[in-house]
Amino acid sequence: MSPPNGADACQKKPAWEYTLYVPNEPRAVTVSRRTLRLILTMHGLIRLVDTAELLAAELVANAVRHTKGPAALRIRWSAGVLRIGSWDTDPEPPEPPGELGLLAEAEEGRGLALVRACADLWGWQPLSRDDNRGKYVWFELAAA
Repeated sequence: MSPPNGADACQKKPAWEYTLYVPNEPRAVTVSRRTLRLILTMHGLIRLVDTAELLAAELVANAVRHTKGPAALRIRWSAGVLRIGSWDTDPEPPEPPGELGLLAEAEEGRGLALVRACADLWGWQPLSRDDNRGKYVWFELAAA
């Protein structure tokens, strides 16, 4: 029997999930990036670290910059797919991403364009629980 290739080995890893709650302050982005890098490294997902870290930092930065409340970074691995999302307290949908090529010189507005360009899949959903409202913006990266 031959050893499994990298994609098969990644898909057979057991599912796991982490959530990091962060305050609304600029340091939350750095804390989120470093925590994510450590989690992915410890789970052997080194190939996904750089892209995941870049895109997650964009989501957390948006949550911190455009809302007044706390935020959270959720990291989930299941069936060979890494899903990372950012929760915040603003129920309004994110601005639709522009074309990345047209935003090269822009001071802002590149975050979701990067997510759309680099992720395998992305989206958002409104959230409501116990009179608390907000949204969850997420992206997926496949291991293969």
